[in-house]
Amino acid sequence: MNSPETPASPVMPAAESGDSGFADRVRDAVYWRWGSQVAMQLITWTATILVVRLLDPRDYGLFAMTQAVLTALNFLNGYSFATSLIQAKDVDERRIGQVFGLLILANGALGAVQFFSAPLAARYYGQPLVADMLRIQALLYLWTPFIALPSSLLARGLDFRRQALVNLLCALAGAGVSLGLAILGFGVWALVWAPIAIFGTRAIGLTLACGRLVRPVFDFRGARDVVTFGTTLTLCQLFWIIQSQSDIVIAGRSFTPHDLGLYSESLFLVLIFTGRFLPPLNEVAFPAYAELNNAGKPIGPAFISGVRMIMLVAAPFYIGLSLVAGPLVDTFFGPKWHEMVPIVSGLAAVMPLMALQIVCAPATNALGHPGVYLRTSIVGALIMPVCFAFGAATGAKGLVLAWHVAAPLLLAFTLAMTLPAIGARLIDLARAMLPVLTGCSAMAIAVIALDSQLGLLPAPARLALLTLAGAAVYGATLWQFWPQLVRDGIALVRKPRQAGSEAA
Repeated sequence: MNSPETPASPVMPAAESGDSGFADRVRDAVYWRWGSQVAMQLITWTATILVVRLLDPRDYGLFAMTQAVLTALNFLNGYSFATSLIQAKDVDERRIGQVFGLLILANGALGAVQFFSAPLAARYYGQPLVADMLRIQALLYLWTPFIALPSSLLARGLDFRRQALVNLLCALAGAGVSLGLAILGFGVWALVWAPIAIFGTRAIGLTLACGRLVRPVFDFRGARDVVTFGTTLTLCQLFWIIQSQSDIVIAGRSFTPHDLGLYSESLFLVLIFTGRFLPPLNEVAFPAYAELNNAGKPIGPAFISGVRMIMLVAAPFYIGLSLVAGPLVDTFFGPKWHEMVPIVSGLAAVMPLMALQIVCAPATNALGHPGVYLRTSIVGALIMPVCFAFGAATGAKGLVLAWHVAAPLLLAFTLAMTLPAIGARLIDLARAMLPVLTGCSAMAIAVIALDSQLGLLPAPARLALLTLAGAAVYGATLWQFWPQLVRDGIALVRKPRQAGSEAA
């Protein structure tokens, strides 16, 4: 007997999935995962703003060099094998143990590779301290198996409440370590030890939250589907790393640590949404799409609905950030970081395109077709480094221009591959984006007009006035022409009344 249709969710449309509370479960997952991410970022950015005033751009430049190496190796950390547990229709204890075994082997090998190859990276950058930093950061791999497995098992059941609580503890641990070491004068080591504290706290917390100890299985017979799915996503991660880290790798060779620190910290700032808030939404979208697909339901309408709601937040955030980059940097980072302003403004203006591109992968992966994601990742790994190689020759401004060339090209290819695969049409996506474009246009006109009238107002006051005016105009525009979208957005941030029982 068919289950009754569930109420529509702001993120997922009403759909029969075999679970009458599906929409409420998805909404609850979004509430906890994204809500906790907001709280985490408030904690993290409070600490970051304090730490950045204690450290120098050179410290961040050195840290960026090690992050390029870490990211280059992390694509092999086995997370993709754990992700296969979310997409699969059925899993058993043996399959879970095999995934755990793969995670242990992969991360043990990565830790050893990074430890012994650290001097090579130091010689490449011409910075001996990089070797010591990378050796200490090899500790991160020891925690990864105890993070990836329990988080995937919890996500499979759309249980993000316990993960959210653990993540908040992680943010507090990382903030405390980074701020404490910075105050004590440890310089760049404050940036090195904070992620280690975060990983350790998360590994212990998620293992307890999952409520089960898994015995690793190193006999991988019968795990071909896990290896195939995981390997494809691993290759996707490899190509994603190439496209996302190639700017730092290329610039690190020719930029001074000071200039690289300015660019990397600008990039860190503008990636706050695509790098910090979109991944949690994708973590919810993937199991939700998979559940719909396993129930034989189309995911195209769910994708269009979800993308519209995400872009209603992402686009005004980035357009607004581009417009207020000057007073924002002066207020929170201080005078020694003022050179960041044009970099932040230019990068933020193009990031809505990257946000739209990033949210496509969970839909095709949930269908069991990671090949689409693989093709888009390969194209990104070709487009981005080529553009960055040309752009880096003219400094940070050249890298910003490279983003403006590469991002539209990559988005066009991604949509061409994704929309037909999930049964969605470009015209439907364009209609869904109309409120976003209209609201952002009105906001930009209002902010630019107001900014021209503020004169020499202090940076904090200027930032507050421009932010409030932009938000008010954007919200008023949506309310005037699309009031239901505003109501849906309000509903999304409210915890569902029965979500706790549904999630349990």
